[in-house]
Amino acid sequence: MTRASSRIKPRIAVLLSLALFFAGASFLLDNPTIQKGFSLIAGSLFFLCVVIVLISAWGTRGRKGVFDTIAGFVEHDAAASFITDRDGAIIHRNAAAQTRFGGKDSTTLAGVLTDIFGNPGAVLFRLQTRAQAGGAAREDVVTRKGHMRLGVHLVGEDSFLWRLECMGERAPTARPSDGFSLPMLTVGRNDAILFMNDAARRLVGERSKSLDRVFCELPVRRGRINDVATADGVVPCLVTEVDASAGRRELILLPGADIEQDTSSSGWSFIEELPVPLLKIAHSGEVQLSNRQARQLLGIQSSDGMLMSNLMEGLGRSISEWLREAAAGRGLQHSEFLRVIREDKEVFVQVTLKRITDDGEPALIAVLNDATELKTLEAQFVQSQKMQAIGQLAGGVAHDFNNLLTAISGHCDLLLLRHDQGDSDYADLVQINQNANRAAALVGQLLAFSRKQTLRPETLDLRDTLSDLTHLLNRLVGERVTLSLSHDPVLPSIRADKRQLEQVLMNLVVNARDAMPEGGEIRIETASKHFETPMDRDRAVVPPGEYVCVKVIDVGVGIPADKLQKVFEPFYTTKRTGEGTGLGLSTAYGIIKQTGGFIFADSIPGEGTTFTLLLPVNEELPVAAPVPKVEKVQPEENEAADGVVLLVEDEAPVRAFASRALKMRGFTVLEADSAEEALKVLEEADLRVDVFVTDVVMPGMDGPTWVREALKMRPDVRVVFVSGYAEESFGDNQKRIANSVFLPKPFSLNELTETVQRQMVVDPRAA
Repeated sequence: MTRASSRIKPRIAVLLSLALFFAGASFLLDNPTIQKGFSLIAGSLFFLCVVIVLISAWGTRGRKGVFDTIAGFVEHDAAASFITDRDGAIIHRNAAAQTRFGGKDSTTLAGVLTDIFGNPGAVLFRLQTRAQAGGAAREDVVTRKGHMRLGVHLVGEDSFLWRLECMGERAPTARPSDGFSLPMLTVGRNDAILFMNDAARRLVGERSKSLDRVFCELPVRRGRINDVATADGVVPCLVTEVDASAGRRELILLPGADIEQDTSSSGWSFIEELPVPLLKIAHSGEVQLSNRQARQLLGIQSSDGMLMSNLMEGLGRSISEWLREAAAGRGLQHSEFLRVIREDKEVFVQVTLKRITDDGEPALIAVLNDATELKTLEAQFVQSQKMQAIGQLAGGVAHDFNNLLTAISGHCDLLLLRHDQGDSDYADLVQINQNANRAAALVGQLLAFSRKQTLRPETLDLRDTLSDLTHLLNRLVGERVTLSLSHDPVLPSIRADKRQLEQVLMNLVVNARDAMPEGGEIRIETASKHFETPMDRDRAVVPPGEYVCVKVIDVGVGIPADKLQKVFEPFYTTKRTGEGTGLGLSTAYGIIKQTGGFIFADSIPGEGTTFTLLLPVNEELPVAAPVPKVEKVQPEENEAADGVVLLVEDEAPVRAFASRALKMRGFTVLEADSAEEALKVLEEADLRVDVFVTDVVMPGMDGPTWVREALKMRPDVRVVFVSGYAEESFGDNQKRIANSVFLPKPFSLNELTETVQRQMVVDPRAA
């Protein structure tokens, strides 16, 4: 005995022992699934023993000894086993192979399998090629009796050991096709027919290997009549198609004699068996018959007495008119996408119509395909395009609109200074001022949604923020609604704009109040959340990390599922006309997203709605050394100022208002309508200027550019940038300019003068 064989025999003994154990256990257990699993394990262990013996015998006994050894091991294997040469010629077959394929006198493995599944030569060649490259290969193949697993192992240089195992019902895609009463074909790649059930073979008259032997014209038209070549001639058949696994598809044939000729309703019972949704529709639009798949897709128990227009919508014209045209033979060239009318969820279907004759009357067969995923992706794309367009529109309009509002509210402030409350014009001026502020708030909401507003982030403790806001929220909800707060005892801080975050919370609380007209309870809960892995939800991905979670929960009427996904769209509202603008939730969405957080909505109609905010925890960077604070001198209210201001603004009404406002407070004002003119003014060396007040976006040279040029000659001058755009649009430029602040438009008279005066009195060491 050689040293190699002495090492191999114990391994074979162990493997054989395990194989016998699993084989015996499969007979003792009552569970059929476990029995089949143990049988498969036992067969695999026997196969592994064969491989080990082959490797050992090849080097010690020669070719004949190897085959004799193989025959001894596989002779009693329950699975059919073959040994072939490189050309596929059978060298040996075991007893199981003799029993199963004893009637076959073919000398090649491909010949033996010809009647088992379509095109066996291609499958065997593919497996043999993979075995030559990797030593072994395996593949599951659809057969007439179910599924078969083919395994092959390379033996030496030019021989192969094949093992054919019948999987039966164990394959997840196996289908009792022989019991299927309708003709069915299983088709693989390149239109190869892998399987035909008994009904299909009887219809065609033979076992065909490719679609061109069955259909008179390719490609096969799904949902339409196709001519099928049979032993009795060409037969028209309605073809439906379903996808199977591994790139396969299954074609169901409905012979034309069954649907084109006059039949009674009882003759249509076959459609209940079809694995695709089908409806039989009268030309009037009444649904005469439906199968189980169609009823599940439409969310109905029965279609008796129902009209097509009661089941679907969204054609853009009358569905009954569309059906009448189809029954007359018009408009059948393309399918339509329709929305199913159901309350539990949103479902879209692709409907393909086929005209038939039933009892001498025209009727229609509707083949339905679930197109919900496709329409959802399309809606998401359209929604993203719409949101982007609104954001661009808001950002572009805001600049010009804010200039107008600045001029209106500013000159209104100037008029109010010359009128007291007893003046007859005072009330009118107050109305103008208030409505200008409302218009400014509306623009701010659009900018918030498009995430282009100016935020003033600061470190916040949400417990303190909600505590300060509780009094106002209680006034908002009224007497019939109870407001309760629940806080996590250990809640980390966040970084956000306090005023904007309060607006979000007020919007959510007001919506919760309006959802409970009879009263109820609104709960605001805070908690710490930690995500180890990214969380995917509602087309958003929440990165791992620490978050503060805020929930606003009501017990109101709830939001239907088909409307829930639209609540964050601008101008979309479920309230009646005049009760809401549809900008509250879209504003909240924009503020939270611009803060770096996430907002989600959950609702059950009749039970209530929960809005969830996820705000990232503030992670402050360590400070190397404490920086001493420099106290800023605050100006006295209405205190006369003294200083020179260079005002640069291309909008004449805004420039006129700003100039008059600054002069009234005692400033000396130099005006320029462009950056180029401002630089010419500064060419006078003896001219002293304390503050630049400049618009950011102007024709020609913009504000930051000319200011950087001017500061080269006058480095001590302070700067106030004003703009109708958000500060973030040029924030990096501003950060590179020392001694500068930002004042968003529209601004009031007091805001402008106080900002300029504050810049005048700040200690230069603080910059």
